[in-house]
Amino acid sequence: MADWVMPLFVIVVGVALFMQMLIFAAMFMAIRRLSKRMGQIADQFQGRLFPLISQLEAWMEEAQPRISSVIYDAAEITQTARYQVERADRIITDTADRLRMRLVHADQILTGTFESIEETSSKIRRTVRAPVRSVTALFRGIQTGFYFYRERSRQRDDPDSSAGDWAPPLAETHRQV
Repeated sequence: MADWVMPLFVIVVGVALFMQMLIFAAMFMAIRRLSKRMGQIADQFQGRLFPLISQLEAWMEEAQPRISSVIYDAAEITQTARYQVERADRIITDTADRLRMRLVHADQILTGTFESIEETSSKIRRTVRAPVRSVTALFRGIQTGFYFYRERSRQRDDPDSSAGDWAPPLAETHRQV
């Protein structure tokens, strides 16, 4: 190979290494500036964030007894409410049972009263209707007798009337109805 290729190759490699060194130096400087900028941003962020965090911690420390008190009160209220609901349930159940027993008792009393009224009513019907029917029958019999006697006396007075036209008065009233 020619003598000039090797020195040219060394020069090209040297220039490439020098360019690489410049690129690395530029990258180092850019990273260093970026690192400084990031440090400043972090310091600003911490400067704003830490007071907020410390304020939040102070509020939490201040609010923690209140929160604990609220939680304790809520638990106590829940316990009391549960007790009152159970007590109301017992009272309502007891009242419903008593009311049910009184309704059953009242139903029994009313049933007995209605049975007594019905029995009394049927006895009154039997004792009153039978004599009334007998009296009605007696009156109808007497009435029929009077009509019969009157018709006979008329027939004697009036010889032209025929005896076959006579009908008992009850039959006449039934025909008209």
